[in-house]
Amino acid sequence: MSPQSSLYIRILSRSHPPPADSRRHIAIYLRRKLKMVEDDNYVEYVPVAKRRAMEAQKILQRKGKSSVLEDELENSKLAEAKPSLLVKSSQLKRDQPEISPTEQIVQQEKEMIEHLPDRKTLMSVRELAKGITYTDPLLTGWKPPLPIRRMSKKACDLIRKQWHIIVDGEDIPPPIKNFKDMRFPEPILKKLKAKGIVQPTPIQVQGLPVVLSGRDMIGIAFTGSGKTLVFALPMVMIALQEEIMMPIIPGEGPLCLIICPSRELARQTYEVVEQFLIPMREAGYPELRLLLCIGGVDMRSQLEVIKKGVHIVVATPGRLKDMLAKKKMNLDNCRYLTLDEADRLVDLGFEDDIREVFDHFKAQRQTLLFSATMPAKIQNFAKSALVKPVTVNVGRAGAANLDVIQEVEYVKQEAKIVYLLECLQKTPPPVLIFCENKADVDDIHEYLLLKGVEGVAVHGGKDQEEREYAISSFKAGKKDVLVATDVASKGLDFPDIQHVINYDMPAEIENYVHRIGRTGRCGKTGIATTFINKNQSETTLLDLKHLLQEAKQRIPPVLAELDDPMEDVDAITNASGVKGCAYCGGLGHRIRDCPKLEHQKSMAIANSRRDYFGSGGYRGEI
Repeated sequence: MSPQSSLYIRILSRSHPPPADSRRHIAIYLRRKLKMVEDDNYVEYVPVAKRRAMEAQKILQRKGKSSVLEDELENSKLAEAKPSLLVKSSQLKRDQPEISPTEQIVQQEKEMIEHLPDRKTLMSVRELAKGITYTDPLLTGWKPPLPIRRMSKKACDLIRKQWHIIVDGEDIPPPIKNFKDMRFPEPILKKLKAKGIVQPTPIQVQGLPVVLSGRDMIGIAFTGSGKTLVFALPMVMIALQEEIMMPIIPGEGPLCLIICPSRELARQTYEVVEQFLIPMREAGYPELRLLLCIGGVDMRSQLEVIKKGVHIVVATPGRLKDMLAKKKMNLDNCRYLTLDEADRLVDLGFEDDIREVFDHFKAQRQTLLFSATMPAKIQNFAKSALVKPVTVNVGRAGAANLDVIQEVEYVKQEAKIVYLLECLQKTPPPVLIFCENKADVDDIHEYLLLKGVEGVAVHGGKDQEEREYAISSFKAGKKDVLVATDVASKGLDFPDIQHVINYDMPAEIENYVHRIGRTGRCGKTGIATTFINKNQSETTLLDLKHLLQEAKQRIPPVLAELDDPMEDVDAITNASGVKGCAYCGGLGHRIRDCPKLEHQKSMAIANSRRDYFGSGGYRGEI
């Protein structure tokens, strides 16, 4: 027996001493018991009742697990019936048809145009507040001759095709190929003939019937194509008609209003209209008074004309807004409004000023918008102010005049002013030189005077008297060269200019188109020389390259070598229907890469910061 067994026997015998005859049996029992404990495979005996209870417990546990599984299956079915937003999104993406990269780009561009931040509705505050909308165009007493009214649509379309006129709108009046059929008074026809204008230009063929019919219009044509007459002649007719029906009394007027972006353009338009009013008055027609309402001129002389009663006003936004705010003039009877160089007015920040002017109209007006460069963004934005407008487009909006020979030369910055003298010898005077900033204008003007060249200068920093003297003396041929900023590039008519020099390539291609349009006017040819170098951005140079290609001009090697991302975008152009950039009209980039749009966004951010942090601006203080 092991010592451990004998120990157990001793313990048990002390606590419960067994009888003497049973000690042997106890020893045997303990040995067996110890052996079972030491055996690893030993299974303890479990009574039957306990075993049954354990089996019942296991059955209950299995049932519990199955119910949990059933619940999970049911929940998963519900989840399938009601999928999460994430599941729905992934499902929709799978179900959508595959979009090609081209379609994706077109879609992005459309979204960008739709969400342009700086394009509010061009309507007056009062109309927006009251929800006023006009549905029917104004009616006039004008009608074309019966044969023209009876022209078929096919015949009208054939004339438009011959004159390269693109029209868009409802119930478009038929085109008219001569001034006599437009039923102008005899003094106007004689004056046109005396000016050498015998036949209407394409924009006049379709534009004049549209305006005379009382329709709202967007007119797009290259510079020097005769856009001014399209709104000037009908304006004279409307003022004459109103004066005959009910003569205006002192203090009343105007009946017609023209808004221009610059004082020089306003004065030129004033002179054009005046040329037709003088022969009308001499022929015995009622007197029609005309007012030039611009800044830099004494307001008292303007108020004297208003006191007599004025029929037609040609104005710049600043002075016009001032006169209306001071109640020196009202637009109660005004029914004809023209925005000349409309895109320029918006780009210069006159949008809110124009909206305020609209607020002074008491009734519906006939509204006309004209420009040489009017991209889709301005057309779409402008249509909000027009009633069933007719768009008359002669050539692509923003295209260069094909009568201008465009020469582009690479000239280092320090050599430009010396090379300028050589360029002046290409053609006889008069010559127009454009610069980007005022300091360069003054430097070049001084340099030319030192070299014995008769020249004058114009920029926004000069007073009105100096500006008027420079323009008038240059037009009269007393001065050979005019050096100017872009203030002289929009709409000004210099009929005898054979040569325009761009001392600086403008940052925006729109300004380039306007500048070179100062030559090659009214069917004449002209030359435009442009200096370029590494100071210009690649986007601007690509726009210039594509503009030269469109006009079939020589491409200089420096432009031909540029890496051109627009060479493989014909598919995008065909899909979107927009050639080049829909925002600025440049052909060398799409709207996603438009520098002008980026500049507008940065200006908007700067203005919002100025409004928030005060006039001092945000200086980065923490």
